Amino acid sequence: MISAENLRDLKYQTLKEFWGYTEFRAPQEGIIDSILSDKDTVALLPTGGGKSLCYQLPALLSEGVCLVVSPLLALMKDQVEQLNSIGIEADYLSSDLDTVEEDLVYSRAKEGVTKLLYISPERLSNQRFLMETQDIQLSFIAVDEAHCVSEWGQDFRPSYRNIKMFREQYYHLPCIALTATATPRVLTEIVDKLALKAPQIFKKGFRRENIHINVLEISDKYPHIYHYLNMNCTSGLIYTRTRREAEELSQYLQSRGLTNVDYYHAGLPKDERIKKQNWWQRSSLNVLISTNAFGMGIDKENVYFVIHLSPSQSIENYYQEIGRAGRDGAESFAHLLWDKQDLLKVDKILRSQYTSKEEYQKIISYLYSMFGIAEQQKVEKEFQFSLEKLLKLTAIGKTKLKSVLNFLHIQEVIYLREQKNRSSIELLIPYDQIELLPEEDAYFIELLLRNIIGFTAQKVHFDEEILSEKLESPLHLIKKRLSKMKNKGYMEYIDGGQASIKFLTPRDERLLFGKYYKTFSTIQKNKVRKWEEMKFFITDISFCKMRLILQYFGERNAQDCGNCSYCSNRFQNNIKGSPQKDILNALASRPLTLDELCIAISNGNREEVLEHLILLRDSGKIKMQDYKTYMLV
Repeated sequence: MISAENLRDLKYQTLKEFWGYTEFRAPQEGIIDSILSDKDTVALLPTGGGKSLCYQLPALLSEGVCLVVSPLLALMKDQVEQLNSIGIEADYLSSDLDTVEEDLVYSRAKEGVTKLLYISPERLSNQRFLMETQDIQLSFIAVDEAHCVSEWGQDFRPSYRNIKMFREQYYHLPCIALTATATPRVLTEIVDKLALKAPQIFKKGFRRENIHINVLEISDKYPHIYHYLNMNCTSGLIYTRTRREAEELSQYLQSRGLTNVDYYHAGLPKDERIKKQNWWQRSSLNVLISTNAFGMGIDKENVYFVIHLSPSQSIENYYQEIGRAGRDGAESFAHLLWDKQDLLKVDKILRSQYTSKEEYQKIISYLYSMFGIAEQQKVEKEFQFSLEKLLKLTAIGKTKLKSVLNFLHIQEVIYLREQKNRSSIELLIPYDQIELLPEEDAYFIELLLRNIIGFTAQKVHFDEEILSEKLESPLHLIKKRLSKMKNKGYMEYIDGGQASIKFLTPRDERLLFGKYYKTFSTIQKNKVRKWEEMKFFITDISFCKMRLILQYFGERNAQDCGNCSYCSNRFQNNIKGSPQKDILNALASRPLTLDELCIAISNGNREEVLEHLILLRDSGKIKMQDYKTYMLV
């Protein structure tokens, strides 16, 4: 057995070698020691607290494979890519892998090459997975985003309860549950639903002393953001509600000469997303405008502001998003810009998403009927999918339709791919029958066999553009010919440029309309409840903003932060003339516009600043340089 002193040296060597750090953040080392001592552990750390390291490092120091349960495929992929980039062997299993790729992942895990294997919670009930893991030496189980196990969590996933059943087969394995956003009620459920035995609980306070929260009611958001960026040359994030908003705001700012701004969203090609992400991560000045999905699993320390163009839909989401600022402990700012129309928009979105049981059942019935799938039938194939066709069949709104499809996707009832991906192909006829086909078809299949390996035995992924170059034929003709082969029944071909759907479980209306609908209904109600809590946070002017967040997460004796918009306004109201002094101090450096003054002084309330400007001008202390710029007399 390794001695305590040698283990300590090994921990620090590993930390330095792979992550480049010489010291752990509190309470990382205690969490790592707990899991290395084979104890069930709960790590409740705020965003930026270094949760991933708490299971990734002990995975390297333990014999076997650490099984990581994670709720999002995109997050799994990001984590695996990051680990591989620093020399750590990690893999993931998901429905977008073909049989060959799955075989390779299992083989690497059995051979002990892989140190961390990422899976979704639904995978724990997959028969092949349960069979394969019997031949894999597991070290411990890490449950990321553990709040998903709770009905009171922000992203309830009933499949997280598969973990408890899985642990009954591997009762000797320790388990670490990690989350950044758990209320006391959710924390209790995590311990219960994961069957944690006398867990060591590590809880770091949610207070972020270095983040100044500024909630500002404003209608002219674009000019406000422009002036803010013009006066703050640091790296930051701007969150928008939609992809279109991200593109439009980026275009607006770039057209006014800001070259350090760009947009990012999931609709961009993968290469372009990676390029933009790297451009932002490697700079201390660049600003990225994105939908709020961006940022999970990304550790960039020199982010000094986060601006929300529109409100987040829950306090948990908001806290996670602002937590991407100030990770190095430096003073940072979180600006939430809102107006009454924003609140009405989210109210309207939630109403439009609310789906009755009748609508839910109709969508699912038509979905299965589109592909001729009968009750209790499971079809082991992937289909091209047209959302527009389903819209016409159901005559139900697009928002409700996507809400149900997204739910079924998350529950792994279906695998829905809407983004561009690799195409796949599989030969359906016996190899020895190819020569019996019409000469033109047989010749084309022979060409495919020479250029695509393995598709005679199973589904494989391939790239039509590469195939087009090899065959010296235009891409559109290659796709047309492949579709023709598919229609004749010779092969299964899925065009990666179009949406596709795969049914992962047999059609079971008793389950879909019973158990699954109950879960769907719970999630809908949770969304509304959490949005009402967020609305109160936004509109309330009676309490410290950080204090509201801390109390939401169970810190009942929290004190005012002294930094947020509420605390700043209260402080300035207690000092007579302070806003006017701030204005004069700001103008001492150079002439400023009203928008620039709102940003330069901590008050920031446009109407109040304008009122004090009028008083200062009337008293002869300032004057107008032009129709919109103020200067000292």
